[in-house]
Amino acid sequence: MATHQYGYRSEHRSERRGEYSYDDIGDVDHPGGAPRPRRGLGRLPAGLRAPIEGRAWRELGYVLLSFPLSIVFFVWTVTMVSLGAGLLVTFIGVPVLAAALAGARGFGALERVRARGLLGLEVGTPEPLRPRNGGPFAWMGAMLKSGVSWRHLLYGVLHFPWATFAFSVAVAFWTTGWTLFTYPLWQWVFPMYAGQAGLQLYGDDQHSVYLNNPFEIGLTSLVGLLFVLATPWVVRALTTVDRLMVAGLLGPSRLASRVVELESDRGVVVDTAAADLRRIERDLHDGAQARLVNLAMDLGLAKEKLTEDPAEAARMVGEAHGEVKTALQELRDLARGIHPAVLTDRGLDAALSSVASRCTVPVTVEVDLTERPAPAIEGIAYFTVSELLQNVSKHSRATRATVDVWRTRDRLMLQVHDNGVGGASADGGSGLAGLAERLDAVDGILLVDSPPAGPTRVTAELPWRRA
Repeated sequence: MATHQYGYRSEHRSERRGEYSYDDIGDVDHPGGAPRPRRGLGRLPAGLRAPIEGRAWRELGYVLLSFPLSIVFFVWTVTMVSLGAGLLVTFIGVPVLAAALAGARGFGALERVRARGLLGLEVGTPEPLRPRNGGPFAWMGAMLKSGVSWRHLLYGVLHFPWATFAFSVAVAFWTTGWTLFTYPLWQWVFPMYAGQAGLQLYGDDQHSVYLNNPFEIGLTSLVGLLFVLATPWVVRALTTVDRLMVAGLLGPSRLASRVVELESDRGVVVDTAAADLRRIERDLHDGAQARLVNLAMDLGLAKEKLTEDPAEAARMVGEAHGEVKTALQELRDLARGIHPAVLTDRGLDAALSSVASRCTVPVTVEVDLTERPAPAIEGIAYFTVSELLQNVSKHSRATRATVDVWRTRDRLMLQVHDNGVGGASADGGSGLAGLAERLDAVDGILLVDSPPAGPTRVTAELPWRRA
């Protein structure tokens, strides 16, 4: 571990290396991460408030509604597939199978809407059909070749037995729990029989058992309460399987999602590279190139005055020498902005220390790495910290800042903290938003914790190696 200090030592931070958690960033909805006060039902333990929460009733409604819908879906699937398979000896079987798959996709869309509304499950729309050309035959061919369509069809077959089982268990728990729990309210409905009243548990010619004395009535209600408290968790466990089935069979395939993500990342990388090229061209044109042009003109004038006025020519050569030094410094800065040599030769420790030494705010750099990450990741980490420190210099009005770098399993963690005025945001259009897009292109994450009164803490997470 190497530590470099410029001006101020950093304060002791509670995060320990290897135990980084997103919870350390703070509550996004509540600046500063302070816990929110609980109100109403929130003061009750989770086990007691679960039966009367809206989530429990939505999940129960999902399970109850799944049973009739799964019957319709299953009947459609089995009927149409059987009919289409039987008619494949003729051409009629092909459009029948295509219609079966189209219907399955329609049912799948309904299931995604239902899961979103009742379970809060966000499932992306799978990739649409892409027939090579117009016409019904192209549409049927695309439908039959679509893996998404067959996954929807498989869902219709598999969901019916599960929905039946889940419906039976949920109804049994729910009715048993509330029936027994409210038994003291309705036990009077049983008529007197053989000198006994109440719910009969057992009876034959010899003896019978009735729930009719205060102890038995109270015990029955207690057992019902246990069922009532357990029912939401049982239903939640049942809907977990539904979540997995909907996400796995009715959502976009992982391969298609990855392709879309890579296409988006490629666009970000291309745009970033184009922006960097434009920046380099602008810096060369407005900086070093302009100075070299002026230098050439000054040397030409000095050459003309060399015989007429040697003293003036010497003065002009001296000014040209100063211009050369300035142009060389600008070229060095430009080369450092492309990829600094110190990063290649000595790694993040020395490179970030160099960046920190040029910051207008005293910066403490702490790098805790036993080995170097992939070169591409190392470069992204360097430029990420460089840009964050530029933001600190320009906008934070801070008196000190810290940079921490460490590794957590297969992730490289960066954190820049300052005691400035805060208010930084990664919303669209800001520099942090562009930085977040760059990190996202390599499966990285940028988290910003910057309440209006400060301080600001920006955490970046990068893969240790490129996939």
